[in-house]
Amino acid sequence: MTSERRHRILIVEDHQVVAEGLAALLGEHPDLEVVGIAGSVADVERWAGSAAVDVAVVDYWLPDGTGVDATAVLRRYWPEIMVLFLSADDSDESMLAALETAASGYLIKSAGGADVTAAVRRAAEGEIVVPARQLAALLARRREQAQRQAERARMIESLTPRERQILGLMAEGMDNRDIARQLGVSYTTVRSHVRHLLNKLSAHSKLEAVVKAAEWGLSEWQH
Repeated sequence: MTSERRHRILIVEDHQVVAEGLAALLGEHPDLEVVGIAGSVADVERWAGSAAVDVAVVDYWLPDGTGVDATAVLRRYWPEIMVLFLSADDSDESMLAALETAASGYLIKSAGGADVTAAVRRAAEGEIVVPARQLAALLARRREQAQRQAERARMIESLTPRERQILGLMAEGMDNRDIARQLGVSYTTVRSHVRHLLNKLSAHSKLEAVVKAAEWGLSEWQH
């Protein structure tokens, strides 16, 4: 490649050793030029606009925010900048948050130097670095999570205030007779409420209902 094809790179990374190592790695290639290093979102704000940048290689977690925040700052100065995330965080939440910024890709820091260099070049050329299959799997998991949350919200919404109250007491370890004494109602009334609870929560036992209560944070419910 000729000097006319040199891609100007900004590294956004708060660990100096990592940033310097990445700069050295990319600097070995004549088509890549590291023009700056920023260690925080604030550094990006101070640095942005001082020189033209083609690609930003951004860590997800920064001392004063995330790479998503840094990307928003970069795009204010360079709307067309390509962003490649390079992070130790391999969670679906972080990957999807990064990709929702229209980032070119998301690499884990355990990636080899050749892979990182190739990804920077591809990002600079406007290519998507994340394989389509991986992106589809991420989106599928996001949909499944959203469906579970919607189902949980639907189930909780279906409970009456009294049923929520009883479920909260069940989660504290009370049996039907204890709950009846606590609420000042009959044992038969509590048993009827429990039957309705099990049906609404699609639980086959009180233990399963209590497990769901724990998963849903029922300790925070007032009763």
